[in-house]
Amino acid sequence: MAACSRRRFLQFAAASPAALLSGCSLFPGKSCSKAHVVVVGGGFGGATAAKYLRLLAPELRVTLIEPKTSYITCPGSNWLFADLTDIRQLTVNYRALSSGYDIKLITDSVSRIDPAGRRLTLAGGQTLGYDRLVLSPGIDFHWNTLPGYDAATAEIYPHAWQAGPQTLLLQRQIQAMPDGGMVLISAPAEPYRCPPGPYERASMIACWLQQHKPRSKVMILDAKTGFSKQKLFEAGWAKYFGYGGGDSMLEWHSIADNPLIELDTATGTLYTDFGDKFQGQVLNIIPPQQAGRIARESGLTDTDGWCPVNAMDSSSRFEKHIHVIGDAARYAPIPKSAFAANSEAKACALAVVSLLKQQAPPDPQWLNACYSLITPEHGISVAGVYGLNAEQRVETVKGAGGLSRGNDEREERLEAGYALGVYRSLVVDSFGSAYST
Repeated sequence: MAACSRRRFLQFAAASPAALLSGCSLFPGKSCSKAHVVVVGGGFGGATAAKYLRLLAPELRVTLIEPKTSYITCPGSNWLFADLTDIRQLTVNYRALSSGYDIKLITDSVSRIDPAGRRLTLAGGQTLGYDRLVLSPGIDFHWNTLPGYDAATAEIYPHAWQAGPQTLLLQRQIQAMPDGGMVLISAPAEPYRCPPGPYERASMIACWLQQHKPRSKVMILDAKTGFSKQKLFEAGWAKYFGYGGGDSMLEWHSIADNPLIELDTATGTLYTDFGDKFQGQVLNIIPPQQAGRIARESGLTDTDGWCPVNAMDSSSRFEKHIHVIGDAARYAPIPKSAFAANSEAKACALAVVSLLKQQAPPDPQWLNACYSLITPEHGISVAGVYGLNAEQRVETVKGAGGLSRGNDEREERLEAGYALGVYRSLVVDSFGSAYST
């Protein structure tokens, strides 16, 4: 991304929370003190929505429902494989949201939503009514799309695409692998959470192997013909890992026309449609994905398993009093990222408060910035600004955002620093505090 464009983008990104708060002036003399908004899901989308609902309308009653008492962030979790962070540093809790913003926190999961009655039932039996429901349930997996790979098998060959025990399991397996071993990463077709994630993960694993097991290799088997920031990744891989050469530590292969058809769990072998086989000592299989369970069971998903929304106010196309944000929702071309979920949550909060105060929501804009590390000193990024077109569909704003320029060592070092800075800022903005400790 050119320096001028980057400055303009970061200024816009930094100003966006303040710009949202200026929305309070849109509601003179109006109050929604009797209204109750329930937010389901405490990831980047849900936590941000709960916080900004209270900032925009302090009189509003906001309840956040999340089964976990702390949240391990997926952003930053790939850095664990290069020993750049640990689980503690990736863990946040909800104390700052509860105490600092007077958000009622319920530690439970939702078992049923009654859209007609605007009520939901919790696993513990409690029922709650709502005026508006904000749903941010994250992802689930399409199990059994690869014969031999299911939820139980993931405890042997981890996906590590929901940060926590799976991430630690994959890290332990890599560290225990003998020098000269092979790490296989299976990347799914789009859409899925964090488009550049598998390629940053491969980079971080290769960094660690280079230091500790230099005869080992990482191989990516990709269901796509290309991937996010591909040229930037490949240039970095060539620079550090010999990519493209005969003795490369890291390889990428598109198997879009020769898909995986079977996993032999006994031998750790993946078979393709054309009869090719790939065997590894460590297998990181990232399955195809879909919206979280409660969205699917509540009839909020389409045939592809994602939640279509009216982008103007983030409302479900199936239930107008339910708003869906984050990875579960379909906001294409906005990617499924934590930064995008944070941005969608802010636009959603403004829309919800507008609707509760019987006013038309303002036209939304969304931001996404995605930083990836190739090495601890080499970062790359892609950023975008999005708005609505005349047909009320999301489109990329031309001339805004962009890619890292590449082939500039000073910028690569700066980008690596930006990656950490953006992560920390995003956590604080979403959860109100940096870490759980």
